[in-house]
Amino acid sequence: METQNGKDLLSDITTIENGGRTFHLVGTAHVSRESVEEVRHAIEQLNPDVVCVELDEKRLEALENPTDWDKLNLGRALREGKGSYLMANLAMSAFQRKLGLKTGVKPGEELFEAVTVAREREVPVELCDRDIRTTLLRAWRLTGFWRKMWLFSSMLASAFEEMEVDEDELAELRSKDTLSLLLEEMGQTLPSVKRTLIDERDIYMAAKLKRAEGKTVVAVVGAGHVPGLTRELEGDISDEELDKLEVIPPKPLISRIVPWAIPGVVIALFAAGFFFGDPTKLKEAALAWVLANGVLSALGAALALGHPVTIVASFVAAPITSLNPTIGAGMVSGAVQAWVGKPKVRDAEQLWSDLSDWKGWWKNRVSRVLLVFFFSSLGSSVGTFVAFGWLKDLF
Repeated sequence: METQNGKDLLSDITTIENGGRTFHLVGTAHVSRESVEEVRHAIEQLNPDVVCVELDEKRLEALENPTDWDKLNLGRALREGKGSYLMANLAMSAFQRKLGLKTGVKPGEELFEAVTVAREREVPVELCDRDIRTTLLRAWRLTGFWRKMWLFSSMLASAFEEMEVDEDELAELRSKDTLSLLLEEMGQTLPSVKRTLIDERDIYMAAKLKRAEGKTVVAVVGAGHVPGLTRELEGDISDEELDKLEVIPPKPLISRIVPWAIPGVVIALFAAGFFFGDPTKLKEAALAWVLANGVLSALGAALALGHPVTIVASFVAAPITSLNPTIGAGMVSGAVQAWVGKPKVRDAEQLWSDLSDWKGWWKNRVSRVLLVFFFSSLGSSVGTFVAFGWLKDLF
């Protein structure tokens, strides 16, 4: 058996026999050079009938075309309400890329290596992971408000955090006991997130593995999924149950009511002031609404180093969009920023290297558009509650 630095290159593989079939689970760390080597040797030595990889079509496409951000119409994506998804995806990717820079490995390189080796050997490849957008939306909509805020702030903080990691630490990270402990802690703090990001995907991927053709299956997955896959491969899941895991749940009732309730109350206050109140106070209330929303949203755009036109657009849009639940200030300001500060191909090519340093988020035109979206949205949200408090005092 081939070794590297005295270690058996197949030592991180878990083998399961089920129904006359053999499943080899290759547990990896997504930014580890050692994992890349292990994946290649596992496929070459085990000679499987099919290789299953912890990827979906969008993530594989991103690995094959890492500069595809230059083809993304950011303005349209923001107008379609995809800003939060893009921001979260970028923050998670930036964190993994930062880890990868310490080891010289791009995040997911071992997964792409599995696809490459399988293609070289003309072995069928199955993408066994659930669509990333479905996973993120399920995690978001099945999590309470305050835990959502904690999750989102943690993701952003991790993107700006300085990381020091080497292969020895990554080798420890691949330890099943260590990962099981980390996942157990996540389950206690954010049970719905852990269930959606880990447990559901374990069930989903196990079902996909069992549906793959061939007696010998090599599955390349993150080490944190190996215990769950080992357990789920012993059971069975129906097509109906599998389909349920791909359903995006509707927004919680309160999330659908609040965006309409706040504008409704504000409009009602203005109407009451117009018919029954002091006209002078009505003017003061209108001014308070415009200033609180406009100034704080514009301040957010300025904090993101938005173009002066973007800052003005944020100021103008926020008081109006705050009364319209179907559109947000960030959607307008982000689209304007994408238009006036149009990202270049170079920005897409340098995106991941720029995001390795927190200053790069403001330097790169792609990430700056998303920062404008986020900070102007945040400013407008805060401004709405500030203005609401003023309105109650005025009437």
